[in-house]
Parts: sequence; C-alpha cells; structure tokens
Amino acid sequence: METTLKIKKRYPSDVEDAEWEFIIPYLTLITLEAPQRKHDLREVLNALRYVVRTGIAWRYLPDSFPPWAAVYQQTLRWIDSGCFEAIVDDVRELLRVAVGKNKQPSAVIYDGQTLQGTIESGNRAGYDGYKKKNSSKVHMAVDTLGYLLALVVTPANGQERDQVAELSRQVQGITGNRVKIACVDQGYTGDVSELAAKKEGIELSVVRLPEAKKGFVLLPRRWVVERWFAWKSRFRRLVRDYERLPETVVGLHFVVFSCIMLTRLLGKVVWGS
Repeated sequence: METTLKIKKRYPSDVEDAEWEFIIPYLTLITLEAPQRKHDLREVLNALRYVVRTGIAWRYLPDSFPPWAAVYQQTLRWIDSGCFEAIVDDVRELLRVAVGKNKQPSAVIYDGQTLQGTIESGNRAGYDGYKKKNSSKVHMAVDTLGYLLALVVTPANGQERDQVAELSRQVQGITGNRVKIACVDQGYTGDVSELAAKKEGIELSVVRLPEAKKGFVLLPRRWVVERWFAWKSRFRRLVRDYERLPETVVGLHFVVFSCIMLTRLLGKVVWGS
C-alpha cells in the first residue's frame, strides 16, 4: 500500500524562526510538554495570524492548521493573559532604544478610527452621525514613533474627548508617569478633556487643520498614528468590527501590532537598518 507524505503548507503570515524564538516565552502559559497540550503551539499562533491577516471566520481555517475551536480558545487565553500587550510593550522599548530614544516616551498622540459595524458587533455599535452608519470607534494612544501604547473601543457615537481620561490613565500606567504632553486633533478640545488629562499629569496640545485647507495636509506629529491606521488595514480582520466583545477587538489589535513591530525589530537586527 502506498503512503502519501503530508507536507505542511506554509503561508506568508506564518511566524518566522527568529520571531518565534523571541515570543515563545510570552505565549507559553503552560509548559510545551504538558500532557493536556494536543496541538503544536507554533501552529496555533500561525493559525491566529492567518485569521487576522486574511479576515476569514474562525470556522473557515484551512485543514492544514489545528482545529478552529482549539485556535479560538487558545487565542482567548492569550488575550485574557495580556500576552500580546507584553510583547508590544517590550518590542516598543527595544525599537525606541535602537534609534537613540528613552525606553518610555514623554510625548504621545491620541486619535480615533471608526470601524464599520457587523452583525456580531451590532449590539454594542453606535450611530455615527457624521459617517451615517452604525459602527464602533477605536481610540488609540501611540508614541511619537507611532508605536502602540493603549487602546479603547467604544460605540461610534462616543465622543473622543470622553476617552481622554482612560487613555491617559493607561498611558501613565504603562510608562511610569513619564508622559507630559499628548498631541490631539480638534475633536479632543474642551475643558472636560483638558482637566482629565491634567489629572494624570498630561497637557493636551491641539494640532489644528489650516483654515484654508486644500486637499491632503500632513499634520505635525499626528501623521504617525494615521500611518499605523493604514498599515493595520492590511490585516483584514481589523478592517471591520467582527467581534462580539470589545476586549477581543483590543486584543486582536495588539496581535496585529506585535506582528508589525516584530518585523521592524527583526529588520533592524538582521539588516541593521
């Protein structure tokens, strides 16, 4: 009887050897040799990265990956444990040191992005009167290099200024109260947001559009967060809000940012760029 050797199909989203060596300590919640472990942890991570990169539903994972239910359950464990937040925090510090900056930033940028809602997110989505659709909004804090610090997900009808307090609290907790200034757009203006930031020791600096705006205008400081909005849109799972819980939306954003930032980190290590 002839036997067919099954060869594991590789995908562009699969984790590279150097990446795996770096992140395996963060993702190993129990030992790799634990008797209850039925699937290779690296293949589970490959499946998760495939989902966020292609945007497919969990149940449509190719057969070359572990069963979708196992991947989904492990993903929730990773998100609940804050594994990807820890990866992003440590990689951000390394990337900053590599360009001669302090590990923790003293200035940040706040901005928000609206995500089109879906059936899954419908029970917590809000109506965006400006864009005239039901959707969610991702409020993000990044350093001046554009690396992720904090993230808050709200219905789209939530005002940006109302998220200043939570973003500032998270930012100061991550950086050890080092941040002194936050660059924001005109949606964050007002006494409430200014007082909320000052309570955390942060001054809001509003970057305004020129009055005679013609076409695309590159705004100082704020362009770095817009660049990352564009980069993460290549990960189709984040193009819309496909999740039932806002915690999952936040967790998958950190999964995506860990992918992008690890690529940049390993590029500096390998090619010295």
